[in-house]
Order: sequence, then C-alpha cells, then structure tokens
Amino acid sequence: MARPITLFTGQWADLSFEQICEKAGQMGYDGLEIACWGDHMDVAQAARDDAYIEKKKEVLEENDLQTWALGAHLAGQCVGDLYDPRLDNFAPKNLAGKPNEIREWAIEQMLLTAQAAARMGCSVVTGFMGSPIWKYFYSFPQTTEQMIDEAFERVVKLWTPILDEFDRNGVQFALEVHPTEIAFDYYTTQRLLEAFDHRQTLGLNFDPSHLLWQGITPHVFLRDFAQHVYHVHMKDVAVTLDGKAGLLGSHLPFGDVRRGWNFRSLGHGDVEFEEIIRELNAMGYSGPLSVEWEDSGMDREYGAQEALEYCRSIDFPVSQVAFDDANEGLAAQRERRADNGQGSGFRRSWQSNGRGCKHSKKDRCRPPRLRVHGEGTYERAEEDSLHLLASNGDPRAGQRLRLTRRGSAGGSSALRIRSLHD
Repeated sequence: MARPITLFTGQWADLSFEQICEKAGQMGYDGLEIACWGDHMDVAQAARDDAYIEKKKEVLEENDLQTWALGAHLAGQCVGDLYDPRLDNFAPKNLAGKPNEIREWAIEQMLLTAQAAARMGCSVVTGFMGSPIWKYFYSFPQTTEQMIDEAFERVVKLWTPILDEFDRNGVQFALEVHPTEIAFDYYTTQRLLEAFDHRQTLGLNFDPSHLLWQGITPHVFLRDFAQHVYHVHMKDVAVTLDGKAGLLGSHLPFGDVRRGWNFRSLGHGDVEFEEIIRELNAMGYSGPLSVEWEDSGMDREYGAQEALEYCRSIDFPVSQVAFDDANEGLAAQRERRADNGQGSGFRRSWQSNGRGCKHSKKDRCRPPRLRVHGEGTYERAEEDSLHLLASNGDPRAGQRLRLTRRGSAGGSSALRIRSLHD
C-alpha cells in the first residue's frame, strides 16, 4: 500500500489554514503536516478548546485531507538554543530581548503541542530542539570537551520534562537533524540518542537535504538510524561547488546561484530518492512522506504540484516475493532450508506502526542493520541465531544474526531478523 503524501505547511504560513487546505486538496495531497505557527495551529487553543479542534478537523475533511503530524520547529528551537536576537522572530513580540522569558514560553508551547497533537489525532510532532553549542561547531577559539558535555546535559535537562508530557499524551517527538541543532550530523545524532538513553519518545524526522551537502550519504544514515525514524521529509538539495563557492554558504542568501549548495524542488537536486525508498521499504516504514517544499528558484505552487507527482512516481512498494521464487521447486527448497536454519533470501518481517516502534524497553523492536538477500550460506549457531558464512562476497560475512521464529500464512515458518548483536 502506498504511503500517504503530505505537505508541510511551514513554508505556506502566509496563507490561512483554510487556503492551504484548499490548495493542497486541489493538488491531490493526502494530508498536511501542520506547522504550529501562522494561523495553522495555535497549540494553546488546541489544547483546551474542543470547538477549535473540531473546526480544524472539519476543514481538513472538507478538502479530503488527513494529518499525521504537527510541526513545532520554532518553539522547539527556542528551548535549547543559546539566545541571540534572531530568536525574537520566533517568540511573541513582547518577549523580544528577554532570553529567560523566551525559553519559558517555548517550554510551555512544547508542553501544549503534545496535548494539541493528541487531540488532533497525531502520533508524532516534528521539530527542532535548539543547541547551546552550535556557534562553537568550529573549534576556534577552542571548544573544550567539557563545554560539549555540558551542552548535551543541558539539552537533556531542558527536554526531559517536555518528553514526559509527550509520554502522557501518547505522542512521540521527531527531531529534524539539521544544522543549528544539538544533533546535526551522524555522530551528534548518535551522541544525542545515547544522552537520552535511547528513550523511545525521542526519535528522528529524517530529512535528506540537510545531510547531503554536509557530505553524509542520506540512505546510509537512514539505514543506521532506522529504528529511530518516526517521520520522513521529502526535500532535495543540489551541491554546486565550482571552485569558488564553499559549503558554508558565504553569507549569501538561499537561492543565490553563487552558493555552493541550494535547496531544490524534488527531483531537481542530488538526493538519491530511490535509495531512500528502498531503505524505507526495508525497514517497514509506512508513515507519511511529507513534502517540505523549498526552492527559491521555482514557483512554489508549480513546485509543490510537481513534487507530489514525483513522490507518487518514486514510492514503489516492496516486493512480496523473491524474484527467483518463480521456480516452484526452488521456492519449496528455500522454505525447507529456512526451517532448518539454512538458506538465502530470508524474508524480513520486522513490523512498524509507521512511526517507529513503541515497544517497552524489555521488548524493544530494532530493525536489522544487514539486509539479507541474494545467495548466501547460513548455519545454526545456537537456538536463536545464525552465522552468515558467505553472501556474494559480503565483507560482513561471519557476523551473527539474532533471530526469532514466527509463523507465516499457510502454516510455514519464517525467520525474523532482530539484530546483529554479538
């Protein structure tokens, strides 16, 4: 079944909620990722006013739209950021120049956002967390390890009560890994998740556009953090280094053709979306693909319509059979070998609720890091594991796969890859 295609309304906040719903509905989107600014979602009102919630749902329904997520990027940024005057643009005008008051407002907004999301029927809130040390990313003057440690500890202290409120409302928070955030690349994401002890309430809003220009391969990031991905942004970027432009932007505005990189409408940049769809299929993600449309060189309505069509064309379903199972004898042989703990092409049956797993820590569901496909040789090593001996020269041969056995339709059994831990 195709994943729903939604439009993030953050770049359309100059329009009323009714207007963006009408436009998105006419374009053919399945729903919206609703930004909590402009008049699209007042979280304070949504948290306490039943009539307000019903009106929002009514407008969505009139335009044949649904919503799976709210976006709380602006308030979230103000929670963890080291203050500078740019934050005044995100907070109420009467708080301008008052760092402590801005942070208190932002924390309250995030608590209300959890409540608003639950009342809207959303299971995920996307957003930012801010960073006390982003301005220190280039270590001159020298950034000490103590400064970094203290910054992560500060973020944990600020966000733990917020995530507690998310838990109370049955909602997860998906951080968009992004420059200016405490987690802005692969290793800072690892460090953040570890700082929160891999708390299930905190996951990721995967956005490839912020990774590619840094030199990170988006689908590799997605594979390694698959169990933490609760939401997906579809957004493209083009890297156009010409010997003069650099990756740091040269203080040139977005859209300036002299920049070393710029966001592009989907399909017009360098992101390999096919690889991303393959990874999403492999990890069992069935949640929305949310178009965050940004391209300073293209009309946004033209681009948003084209982006929707692009998403529909690239969102291919996962195969339900192995391509070489057309040979009935080979298929039967594979089933027998699987039952005996030997074979190739083990079917993955890791299941997702579309926004990541919400199992208890005792029974945490983690997707495999190794996709098992093609011809390979396996042998039973112990009751619940197999050793991969060889698979078309795969350098990871010899690693142990943690497995559990489960029944499948028709009475045969399949092996479920759980993890690769030794």
